Amino acid sequence: MAHDFRYPVVLTPDDGTVLVTVPDIPEAITFGEDEADALARAADVIESALAGYMRDRRDLPAPSAAEGRPVVTLPLAARLKLETYAAMRARGWRKADLARALGCNPRQVDRLFDLHNATTVDQFDAAMRAIGRRLTIESVAA
Repeated sequence: MAHDFRYPVVLTPDDGTVLVTVPDIPEAITFGEDEADALARAADVIESALAGYMRDRRDLPAPSAAEGRPVVTLPLAARLKLETYAAMRARGWRKADLARALGCNPRQVDRLFDLHNATTVDQFDAAMRAIGRRLTIESVAA
């Protein structure tokens, strides 16, 4: 069930700027001064939208096939948080269930899923083991 959290985007010229939409995440809309700026801003808006999904206890949308569209890859720390959240949801758990399994305060689990809070790899590893999954590392050509 692993996601790679690489979302295709649509770039549309718009009155001297570039409009960015994310077909898989309708809430994620932004713009940039040029294509490079638009793609950089796309990562931020995707993270913000997915943080809203987690806050609202919703399942995360899986990225669709790129089909020739530019793709935005989220930073590694965000991908780890999102994958851990998705695994927890797939198990049918809430944050309180994960906190109980980890023997920690629910606030620690909130920080685990906060996309702006630093989390160690060991914390992700412990959370995934508690959920019944394991993290693996794979290096692939970009």
